[in-house]
Amino acid sequence: MTESPAANPNTAKSLTIGVFDSGFGGLTVLRALLPLIPHAHYLFLGDTARLPYGSKSRETVARYAVSSAKFLHAQGADLLVIACNTATALALPDIQQALPIPVIGVVEPGAQAALATSSFPDSPNHVLVLATQATVQSHAYTHALNALGLEACEKACPLLVPLVEEGWTNHPVTDEVLKIYLTEALAAAPATQTLLLGCTHYPLIEPAIHRTLDSIGHTLTIIDSAEATARATATLVAQHFPNLTPTAKPTCTFYATDSIEKFQRLGSNFLGQPVTEVNLVDLGG
Repeated sequence: MTESPAANPNTAKSLTIGVFDSGFGGLTVLRALLPLIPHAHYLFLGDTARLPYGSKSRETVARYAVSSAKFLHAQGADLLVIACNTATALALPDIQQALPIPVIGVVEPGAQAALATSSFPDSPNHVLVLATQATVQSHAYTHALNALGLEACEKACPLLVPLVEEGWTNHPVTDEVLKIYLTEALAAAPATQTLLLGCTHYPLIEPAIHRTLDSIGHTLTIIDSAEATARATATLVAQHFPNLTPTAKPTCTFYATDSIEKFQRLGSNFLGQPVTEVNLVDLGG
């Protein structure tokens, strides 16, 4: 995993974890974190006023992401999880340089999880990455997977995020779209053994992905980068914060830069529990 340096945190008695996304998808990472690291307070920021990041330049994404990261650090975050594939792919080094706390993104944990399922060295694992157009264009997953000795094929799936946000996670249209994407991708990469979900929206349609793979006669190991990131974060916490005071249950504070009502509605679906209170913040342009 990739992390930024931190000051000595060994005397910490409690832990605040910041989780950042350009929108709502990163709540699937928070959802995975809550049972793994229950002894923490979580700050989640959705930069909804400035999404989508995918249509912005690298410089603009870095500027947005750094300002969001600095906000969470100012609110008391001891560790930061970049729960956004685009921000991880385009701005992780900028965020690491800007903050004096450990920082982890979603790309490398997903790649490491794919490596763990590999039959390598008997044969190199071929990994199909489903992601947004911006993440695919960055080739962040290809670079991370290739560095581990894995072959990568990235497939942009631009229709999936709006379908998930529409709530069509169990809908014939979503199944048909998935069938088209997966058929095209597997035709281009027939040796694929592992499917890596390279967008934090996609865990909500994992059952549909399983159904679609069954319908086209392919059996693949599916890696959820949100789950992989949560596990990697738990390891990072154990390394940097060994003297935490246990708490009865995790607590969460939510921030959004726009669309409070939409955040509550969609956020509850992504988190799997009600998001009842969201704080509106202005991070500028």
